[in-house]
Amino acid sequence: MTKKVLMVLTSHSELGNTGNKTGFWVEEFASPYYTFIDAGVEVTLASPLGGQAPIDPSSQLDDFKTPATDRFETDNIAQDKIANTQKISAVNASDFDGVFYPGGHGPLWDLTENKTSIALIEAFLNSGKAVAAVCHASAALLNIKSSSGDYIINGKAITGFSNTEEEAVQLTNVVPFLLEDELAKRGADYQKAEDWHAFAVQDGLVITGQNPASSELTAQKLLTQLSS
Repeated sequence: MTKKVLMVLTSHSELGNTGNKTGFWVEEFASPYYTFIDAGVEVTLASPLGGQAPIDPSSQLDDFKTPATDRFETDNIAQDKIANTQKISAVNASDFDGVFYPGGHGPLWDLTENKTSIALIEAFLNSGKAVAAVCHASAALLNIKSSSGDYIINGKAITGFSNTEEEAVQLTNVVPFLLEDELAKRGADYQKAEDWHAFAVQDGLVITGQNPASSELTAQKLLTQLSS
């Protein structure tokens, strides 16, 4: 039977009060998307508002191009999916085998406290299905609780965009919070590799990647989990 993965993208496009745009990071969508598609997985895209998911314009600069982003640029089907995401309020965890949250700075603003997203992630975990997130999208895990009311990341090995990486992109004072700090505040066993190196960790049903370079590795871990 064909495996089905839901990918949840941000709908948030404003980078704080800078007047600059943000959204999802192309590599963090494209690399996992093609990892899934090429493995024969059926992928559905959703976002809080539905419709066009905003792409962070910085992620389209030449410096950040990869084979996956090049492929996306000429892929009309994938671009159409990005332009027509479903609303997360209209999707059910029961229809999918796993969920993947791509990063970019957008999720810090609209996926951290989104009650629909929180309920969706809890539904996946409660039915024994894996939840994966990369980079800033680990923020979507911050307010997920177990049936006993504890934060699910408490005591779990988790990664996400590090404080030193945030400092390197000079957005420490722009973001609503520092992800590494908030994960630690929730009791997570925060782990990381050197800045910009590929690093992903799995603890039970929760799979996280540190930064854009980790997106494919994170997707592969989810694939392995789906086939187990």
